[in-house]
Amino acid sequence: MSEFGDWYKSIPVITRFWFAGSVAVPVFGRLGLVNPMYLILWPAYFFGKFQIWRPITATLYFPLSFPYLVNLYLLYHYSTRLETGSFAGKPADYVFLLSFNWLCIVIAGLLMDMQLLMVSLIMSVLYVWAQLHKETIVSFWFGTRFKACYLPWVIMGFNWVISGSLVSELIGNLVGHLYYFLMFKYPMDLGGRAFLSTPEFLYRLLPNQRGVAGFGAPPSRRANPEEQPGGGRGRGLLGRHNWGQGFRLGDD
Repeated sequence: MSEFGDWYKSIPVITRFWFAGSVAVPVFGRLGLVNPMYLILWPAYFFGKFQIWRPITATLYFPLSFPYLVNLYLLYHYSTRLETGSFAGKPADYVFLLSFNWLCIVIAGLLMDMQLLMVSLIMSVLYVWAQLHKETIVSFWFGTRFKACYLPWVIMGFNWVISGSLVSELIGNLVGHLYYFLMFKYPMDLGGRAFLSTPEFLYRLLPNQRGVAGFGAPPSRRANPEEQPGGGRGRGLLGRHNWGQGFRLGDD
């Protein structure tokens, strides 16, 4: 228990709360402490009965199963890498990323009658990491290796083959692309207007740490892969992470 406590405390704070909620809510539903029907997103109950908690619980709830464990691993792995890498010392910017992606996914869920939103939010975060580290070589099953920019689409295709799931992953990838395009690609690479910026009140609530000001920029194509978006401050997360026998979802 001591080792588990030390591991849990080592998770960066924003990812830690997200991870804890994604464990607690499904367990409560499985134990019958909360009826899962009150946790999923139903537009009729959200609008008609003003059950405003549903967009939040639908993002945290997923039936306990092997796919749930995979989703939990992806959440921990890639959210930790973003929070301690590209967003190191910038909690307000990371909260804004999660909030923007979550809001877009909730809107899509209401329009498309999606009842579970966990997969979409996780995939959106994974997509942003993949774009910020697009030249990093990652490994997947059977020793396949490819650039990180293809990882979200490979996972989407893999989930479609084994479970027929496609919509949640696709929505997550599209929302992640929307954030990356509006925050980085359009204003920095294409010289367009910056449509997204972290609200000032978030900086007051969650001030930047270690003297980091503002969000910075993503690494250029020729940048050292260990550099961060903010001009190379901090240290990238390079290495390898294994998933079972050769199922390596990404290289650090």
